[in-house]
Amino acid sequence: MFLAFKLSNLVTIPFGWLMGLLYTFTNSYGLAMILFAVLVQFVLLPMTMKSKKSMMKMSRMQPRLMEIQKRYPDDQLKQSEAMRELYKQEGVSMTGGCLWSFIPLLILFPLFTVIREPITYILMQPQEVAQQIIDVIKTAAPDRFTNNIYYDQVVAAQLIPEFAEQLKAAIPSLTAETLAGVNFTFLGLNLGAIPQFNIFGWSAYDVAHIGLFVIPLLSTGSQVLQMWIMQKMNDSVVTNEKGVQDEEMAKQSQAAQTNKMMMWFMPFMNLWIGFTVPAALSLYWMVGGLVRTAQDVVLTKRYRKIYDAEDAIRLQKAMEQDRIEAEKERIRAERRAANPDGITTNTSKKKLQKAEKEKEAASRAAAAKEYAAKKGIIFEEEEEEKTMSGVAERPYCKGRAYDPNRYSNLEE
Repeated sequence: MFLAFKLSNLVTIPFGWLMGLLYTFTNSYGLAMILFAVLVQFVLLPMTMKSKKSMMKMSRMQPRLMEIQKRYPDDQLKQSEAMRELYKQEGVSMTGGCLWSFIPLLILFPLFTVIREPITYILMQPQEVAQQIIDVIKTAAPDRFTNNIYYDQVVAAQLIPEFAEQLKAAIPSLTAETLAGVNFTFLGLNLGAIPQFNIFGWSAYDVAHIGLFVIPLLSTGSQVLQMWIMQKMNDSVVTNEKGVQDEEMAKQSQAAQTNKMMMWFMPFMNLWIGFTVPAALSLYWMVGGLVRTAQDVVLTKRYRKIYDAEDAIRLQKAMEQDRIEAEKERIRAERRAANPDGITTNTSKKKLQKAEKEKEAASRAAAAKEYAAKKGIIFEEEEEEKTMSGVAERPYCKGRAYDPNRYSNLEE
């Protein structure tokens, strides 16, 4: 039993139970799918919040990242170190920043299994029984199925009431609830049918065909709207190193260019898939996209308040630094004005101390000479001690052990 367990069951079993419960409660596959899409987005909300927060942090860092690239255009090592330091300063992971964006995508594929296997997850039948139901109906009406076996349960689930007698005879354990099948009709549309892209091949131009054709278009439109609003919201938090919004840099950043490409690529894929799968999946995408758009607006406003407070602190620090630099420049300007020729005196500490000592010694000598003259004493000036090198400023330039009379005794 344990070996038969798959990791995808962590998603399919609880979400399948939820889908079955909603269908039983509403008795409408369309309403159940809409509620299911809304609830799934709220279940994924914690991961959506993580992803949104990470994306906004990455967006607001773009001007500073581009500044680093301009600062070290030919030194990839220094560029990487500077970027790593910036990521650390902002508390953004260089590797895990996009992880939260991929987790909902990983959950998305098992969710498709829940939608395309209604016999298993709505009628609560084991896989073996679901396959038996498909085999019985496919034997009786093979032309009702398409070549895509992945959606055999969708086709069979809506045909169960029509072949209830054959199924009851082949599978006696089936209950009345199972034999009632799944009603995919919603607002006159069969959500279990695959929309036809070729409008010239339609057998009739009625609400059923037109409605199925419009659902993938609406799903694609909702995704375009979602990505456009998301990009605008992310650009609104892009700030430079001083905390000031930088709209021009937001448009030129690499992330903005990538988002523009994804803004058209992803909806195109959505549109193509929408005409190859049952309309229920497109309905799920459309409702989910609208809910994600609303969540994105609310989360952006919430996190922008936090980032605005951080930017206000950064702006205040930048203004204080500018004030300090302006004061330094003012002092330098005053000095230049007072000394236009740029003549400066030596301000070495040692030389100033030496000059001060020499001044004091000269003052004492002058006072002693004046005193001696008044008393009639012959004043003898002290002979200035000569350095071994003969250079007063560099007394040891020939070495501490230099002695000019070192070899005088040899001549005697």
